[in-house]
Amino acid sequence: MDRTELAATLRMWRERISPSDVGLPAGLRRRTPGLRREEVAHLAGVSVDYLVRLEQARGPYPSEVVLGTLARALRLSEAERDHLFRLAGVSPPGAGRIRGAVRPSVRRLFDRFADVPAMLVDAKTDVLAWNPVAAALLGDYSAVPHAERNVAWQAFLGGGGRTWMDTADRERISGHLVADLRRATARYPDDPGLRGLIGALLAGSPRFTDLWARRDVEEHQSERKTIHHPDLGEIVLDCDHLRLDQDDQVLIVYSAEPGTPSARALELLRAVADGRGPAVPTAGPPGVGRSGA
Repeated sequence: MDRTELAATLRMWRERISPSDVGLPAGLRRRTPGLRREEVAHLAGVSVDYLVRLEQARGPYPSEVVLGTLARALRLSEAERDHLFRLAGVSPPGAGRIRGAVRPSVRRLFDRFADVPAMLVDAKTDVLAWNPVAAALLGDYSAVPHAERNVAWQAFLGGGGRTWMDTADRERISGHLVADLRRATARYPDDPGLRGLIGALLAGSPRFTDLWARRDVEEHQSERKTIHHPDLGEIVLDCDHLRLDQDDQVLIVYSAEPGTPSARALELLRAVADGRGPAVPTAGPPGVGRSGA
């Protein structure tokens, strides 16, 4: 582990990102270029003290999980991510591993979906990115520990919030999630993150265990879902899954029919996300029980 070079590189990468790149306000008293340490730590799901120690060349050996979250928070390219891993003395993710990095072109595409809730997930349903409208609708994933920023984990092990979706929708989507993970195990039999997730779900959720035993492999398709928002009431949304085959990732986009009450609810959520409207509480962790991802 090259602590000195790792520290300098992390600082340089942090300072080159503007707040607007990650949906944060610039503010009037920003005395440092790029993002503050607090902002990167929040996005990556690590403590500020942990990041400070890394940037001061006195930090511990980061794990693969922490390195992956830092790479996503800093919007690193695949080459930069691999360099980060090597500086930390860790082998970069290789062939047969689920891709968690977001390509710059995919990031640009994702950023175009500013007016509707959007999320990007990988093959094991880790949430790689979400926009402010999605946070206003489903909850802010940056407030959730990184290990729990996973749609399947939230669906079967997360607490609270599961009354936000109709029972029939929740059961159907739970089945889709399990089928997605079953297919992923065939594509990535040696991925340690996927193995760990499946093990945790089998150990902690009888409902997941029952669905897993069915060995369903149907593909999760786009569909219409009804969300019962505690402040906005019933919102009927079309949920489209745009598959990025090269990366084995899925861009999930929510929309509503024009002129409907659901469309007006989305307009309110956009105003909240832009800071133009009153805050709409999103208590509890996000997850399939609430979002129907």
